[in-house]
Amino acid sequence: MKIAIVGAGAMGSVYAALMGDAGYEVWAIDSWADHIAAIKANGLRVEGASGDRTVRVNATTNAGDVGPCDLVVIATKAMHIEAAAASARALIGANTALLTIQNGLGSADRVADALAGTPVMIGVAGGFGASMKGPGHAHHNGMELIRLGNRAGAITPALTEVAEVWAQAGFKVRTFDDIAQLVWEKLICNVCFSASTALTEWTISQVMADEDTWRMASGCASEAYAVARAKNITLDFDDPVAYARDFGSKIPNAYSSLALDLMAGRASEIDAINGAIPPAGREVGIAAPYNETLSALVRAKEQSSAFATLEQDCWWEDGRST
Repeated sequence: MKIAIVGAGAMGSVYAALMGDAGYEVWAIDSWADHIAAIKANGLRVEGASGDRTVRVNATTNAGDVGPCDLVVIATKAMHIEAAAASARALIGANTALLTIQNGLGSADRVADALAGTPVMIGVAGGFGASMKGPGHAHHNGMELIRLGNRAGAITPALTEVAEVWAQAGFKVRTFDDIAQLVWEKLICNVCFSASTALTEWTISQVMADEDTWRMASGCASEAYAVARAKNITLDFDDPVAYARDFGSKIPNAYSSLALDLMAGRASEIDAINGAIPPAGREVGIAAPYNETLSALVRAKEQSSAFATLEQDCWWEDGRST
């Protein structure tokens, strides 16, 4: 099987290395030229919860070099999704499976709009805590769950085949008929730790240990849970605070990708994560003051930072993802 990972930053590098190590033909596609050059020269190194390995995979900054693939995984940040989807057009053939895997709400719809006529699968990664150590070198603190589903609905043989690819590469995988459940179960954890770690610049364990910060973080999770319930979304738990704490305890030393973006002076995914809860709440008459306030503070912190103009146009996923 020929697999393209579009956006080979922290999480994308984990996917590419493990799939390459499982024997698949993998192409890592990213606009970070130094990263691609390092992979070509030395292989892709991934260390952490899955072990320490250096894997030879194909690497390029130009998706046009690759040709049609059996599986295309779009693994960029939410704000780069349109550019990544445009790049993915060169990779899609008659029988290509297309999977987009981001934090937050809305990315799959944007991919479907950009690649009209191509069925879209949705992935959600939880409990990895991945970061870039340098060009060609990624690290991850955890190795939890990959959730997969079809944007169009029920589990299909094609989705089951894609899930098997991930399982063969060593990932724990669960497939879902209910896409809303797939997305919202991860989103509740994202809103708990994304803005809170970004504003404090603390790790997940530090956020959970501080009474005041944990009240705000867990308040975000509770609001997201209330919105999900009001939308009649099925969830496999009834205590969002305990659920988020259990999630966080598996990667205590990680920062959210949103925190790392702000710490590095990059724009963040706040509008797709904490910032997505207040408008979703208004649709069902649920207020979300914790998420609204923390989102506003993150935006203010973004404005006070000296963002690198060039990076705003790039679409790599270059950070640590919870």
